[in-house]
Amino acid sequence: MYKNHICYYSIYSEFNTLGQNNLDMNFSNNISEQNLSWATLLLRLVSGGFMLTHGIPKLMKIINGDMGFADPIGLGPTFSLILTVFAEFICALFILVGFKTKWASIPLMVTMLVAAFIVHLDDPFPKKEFPLLYLAIYAALFLLGSGKFSIDGVMNKRV
Repeated sequence: MYKNHICYYSIYSEFNTLGQNNLDMNFSNNISEQNLSWATLLLRLVSGGFMLTHGIPKLMKIINGDMGFADPIGLGPTFSLILTVFAEFICALFILVGFKTKWASIPLMVTMLVAAFIVHLDDPFPKKEFPLLYLAIYAALFLLGSGKFSIDGVMNKRV
């Protein structure tokens, strides 16, 4: 019986060591390039896809000839609408597919700054929360770039 106990302890100890090593590897502070690429892909798909839900209706306004839009920074409603569609549709699409992500994130960051601190200046924080969240994501994408699961990654042969 004592012999079986030692064998059980040895197997349990080995299993526990393997399990702990896997746990340490999965939850370590070390960031692999592969995990970083997956995280970047997730950020791009979510932020680009969600932003398209704002950009497409504004693009439809232009297509339908309705140029009525806010003029938050004094450029005129038509030009403000065009700039917003450029950011929220074209740049969001570029981010979604990972094409020139760093460049595409700049107009989106500017648009989110305008939304948070000019359009919603007098509104309570919950109205500013989404533009600020998008701003943080686009700033992260500006720093990270497209990642390897992107058009830029394929063009740079990183896949």
